[in-house]
Amino acid sequence: MSGHSKWATIKRTKSANDAKRGQLFTRLGREIMIAVREGGPDPESNFRLRLVIDKAKRANMPKENIERAIKRGAGEGGDAAELYECIYEGYGPNGTAILVQALTDNRNRTVSEVRHTFSRYGGNLGADGCVSWMFSRKGYITVRVGDADPDEIALAAIDAGAEDVETEGEFVNIYTQPNDFKAVQEALEAAGYEIEDAQLSWVPQSSLTLDEQSTLKTMKLIEALEDLEDVQQVYTNLDIQDEVIAKFESQAA
Repeated sequence: MSGHSKWATIKRTKSANDAKRGQLFTRLGREIMIAVREGGPDPESNFRLRLVIDKAKRANMPKENIERAIKRGAGEGGDAAELYECIYEGYGPNGTAILVQALTDNRNRTVSEVRHTFSRYGGNLGADGCVSWMFSRKGYITVRVGDADPDEIALAAIDAGAEDVETEGEFVNIYTQPNDFKAVQEALEAAGYEIEDAQLSWVPQSSLTLDEQSTLKTMKLIEALEDLEDVQQVYTNLDIQDEVIAKFESQAA
């Protein structure tokens, strides 16, 4: 699962330095609206909404933007476009499996943009089901170590029901079954640990390792997909080596 968590770390770094904050807030607003429509406007009883609000706060999304998105999701104001959740599946230029999660008000536009991006960067959009079988739905929680003991964080997560734990530098990455996700997150919060990220994610069952040039090429495709306005998340089974991460970040600087 290390490739999954390493790419998540890259995205956290990119997000912290990303000048396109408006685009990020738009994505978060859409997530909030969908969560409200599915489970109502109360984050105490709607766990998905609570997750998105927490994510929005970590991204420094203004409180008024969050409240506006909740109202639009509840149908107040009458100007909320119908949004659809879509999953697109495809392959990178060297056979890596890629899942693209999108929220859109125009499916034709979004699938056209996704297909064009795959093609432009040497990949191809596949049929439904072509790669999703390679991924499992998991809860994914990242805890910033800070002054805490990583082993203690891991033990707390496992005691609460976590399935797997990895320590990578200043973060502890925790994986759970979807049904255990809420309990593990709440146990870590109650223990006072700093949660950096928490979401339901698609995690690859196994990873594919490529040479440096092929890895960089695939990472550029993934980044281009993430930059599409309607795309919320991109998941891959690419195993990313630390030295390749450093090179990718230096090229993007």
